[in-house]
Amino acid sequence: MAFVLQVDFKMSGPFGDEMAEAFSDLAKSINEEEGFIWKIWTESPETEEAGGIYLFKTKETAEKYLDMHSKRLAGFGIPKVNAKVFAVNSKLTEITKGPVQ
Repeated sequence: MAFVLQVDFKMSGPFGDEMAEAFSDLAKSINEEEGFIWKIWTESPETEEAGGIYLFKTKETAEKYLDMHSKRLAGFGIPKVNAKVFAVNSKLTEITKGPVQ
C-alpha cells in the first residue's frame, strides 16, 4: 500500500521559474530518498506558502522523509511545517486516474 505525504509551510519565495531554478538540485536529490515514488510541488505566492504532495512506498519511509525534511526546512529558517500522512485507497484512486504505482 502506498502512502501520501502532504506538506505545506510559509515561505516568502522564490516562486515559479525562480523556484524551479533555485531548487532543481534539491528536486533531484529527493529522487534518491528511500521509498520515494513521486512529488507534486505546490506554491502560492499570494499567501506566501509552498510545499508538496509526495507518494511513498510505505508509511515508515514517508515518516522518515518528513522528519528529515522538517529538520532541513528548520535549517532554511522555516520552523513550522504542516504535514499529514495518509494511506492511499488504490482501488478508488485507480478509478479516478490517480498516479499510484
